[in-house]
Amino acid sequence: MSSLFVISLLLFSSLAWSSSVLVMGDSLSAAYGIPKEQGWVALLEQRLDENNLEYQVVNVSISGETTHGGITRLPAVLDQYKPEIVVLELGANDGLRGAPLPVIEKNLNWLVSQARAAGAQVLLMEMRIPPNYGPRYSDGFSAIFTRVAQQQNVPMVPFFMASVVLQPELMQADGLHPNVQAQPALLDQVWPFLDRLLQPQPQGG
Repeated sequence: MSSLFVISLLLFSSLAWSSSVLVMGDSLSAAYGIPKEQGWVALLEQRLDENNLEYQVVNVSISGETTHGGITRLPAVLDQYKPEIVVLELGANDGLRGAPLPVIEKNLNWLVSQARAAGAQVLLMEMRIPPNYGPRYSDGFSAIFTRVAQQQNVPMVPFFMASVVLQPELMQADGLHPNVQAQPALLDQVWPFLDRLLQPQPQGG
């Protein structure tokens, strides 16, 4: 009887976490330079708990990740975790390396398409790069995310570093990565858009 009870308990636990949010990003989501449990993705887990939303957060973000790297990894993680929602935070490293804009756009379109084909809702996060790359490249880079979101009909989080990137006290010494104090603000930028996917509003009749 005890063995049956344990098996039943494990089955119940797996059902309780049947829905997952998968975050695929780069160092901004991988908690680069800070304790992982203090990154915005870890704070997201806490907020889900506080709101009694039974979602498991799966963070497959890797520092230095590019859209090409995401392409090589996404099929396997979609198959493994079967997420209900995919938060896509990629592209910044492509831009910082000066990758051709059409290639970045093609890769992002592929990533969104694959996640949707697997049955997941997608939340795309807009990224930006410093203006020293020249306005033509920098502006063209930013425009990619809006186009992809529109073409794929998925919601987009406006540049989620906007509230912290110009505040030195919220950035690490390298000027590129947010520090511990910035993480709640990053989550606050993402949350309203993610919450709409977690708790869909009824359609008006």
